Amino acid sequence: MKKKIMVVDDEPDQVYTIQQFFEFSGKYEVIGANSGMECVELLKNKKIPDLILLDIMMPEKSGWDVFTQLKEKTEWREIPIIFLTALTDEYSKGFGSISADDYIEKPYDLEELKKRIEKILKKTKKKKPL
Repeated sequence: MKKKIMVVDDEPDQVYTIQQFFEFSGKYEVIGANSGMECVELLKNKKIPDLILLDIMMPEKSGWDVFTQLKEKTEWREIPIIFLTALTDEYSKGFGSISADDYIEKPYDLEELKKRIEKILKKTKKKKPL
């Protein structure tokens, strides 16, 4: 069964690149969202992924705002989140690494991103009851 990854980024090229890379492997289905608001709407419409890749700097609804909203809802709270961002200041790195499951700076290597996703999904699988 394919794992579902949601990519939330206001840059369509980022969403497309990740989508092509992961779907090519045949192991993943990628759901794209071009804004924080679109991410929340997809979740409300039961498009629940196994993991979310979340950009921090987006207009209207930032990745921080989306993250907070996800953690407030019981049905979304356990979805692993990886921040993908160009923010490299110490505050963002510190908060991102404490709050999210991972924090990756842009530009990133797709193979490294894949390794980190697989590591998180493996941990998440172990947490679920049989």
